[in-house]
Amino acid sequence: MPEPEAATRVLLVEDDPNIVDLIRSNLAVRGFDTVVSKDGARALQLLETEGPDIVLLDLMLPEADGFELCRAIRERSAVGVIVVSARGGERDKVTALNVGADDYLTKPFSIEELLARITATLRRTRPIEPAAPAASLVVTVGGIEIDLGQQRVTRAGEDVHLTPTEFALLRELATNRGKLLTHAHLLRRVWGAGYETETEYVRVYVRRLRAKLEVDGDPPLIVTQPRAGYRLALDAASGRRPVYAFLMVWPRYSRSCSRSRL
Repeated sequence: MPEPEAATRVLLVEDDPNIVDLIRSNLAVRGFDTVVSKDGARALQLLETEGPDIVLLDLMLPEADGFELCRAIRERSAVGVIVVSARGGERDKVTALNVGADDYLTKPFSIEELLARITATLRRTRPIEPAAPAASLVVTVGGIEIDLGQQRVTRAGEDVHLTPTEFALLRELATNRGKLLTHAHLLRRVWGAGYETETEYVRVYVRRLRAKLEVDGDPPLIVTQPRAGYRLALDAASGRRPVYAFLMVWPRYSRSCSRSRL
């Protein structure tokens, strides 16, 4: 008989026992396995030992800066991170996204909303292994090569590490090359239904992509249409549209010297 799938594991970083009980009990009845940390040092230990599928992170922890803890988690792992905080200011939200959060939920919140955010984040951030040989679309713009099937990006031949959410945004731009995509379209496609008004999410993640992929002095890879949206640029070097190639991608076990994947 096939082994049952392991429960989705949630790392909850929260020092308020009432909120811990509320979240843990509601997640448990829905089949989630929740491990809890009340401080930053323990959270980083559990990140290594428990291998959570997602992290729910409060910003106001004893003896820990929540933003720095979020940054430390992102430096160690591509796990999905949802900040759950009573700090509802726009600056706090932007700072959290800049240091690596995938989503931001302000207290108080409903359990239904929390579950919807968890589901949307897991859909973006859980790794997907290719099940069979498939044609992989590779998009090349200037010195940037985007392998959509293998979720791999290189700049001038060097691998560029992107988080799952960063890659999801780049993939949407690449598969609609040259087209203007509105903020609402990108939010629906990358973050999911219900995020259409969170325009700051797109701005922050576009800035993060530019910082990793664009070179000072070169034409932009991602072009901004003021008050409208973004599009993937034409090939800056030649003025042509991006080059596309189809490659056969085989499962990793059949490749003895496969390159590392994002």
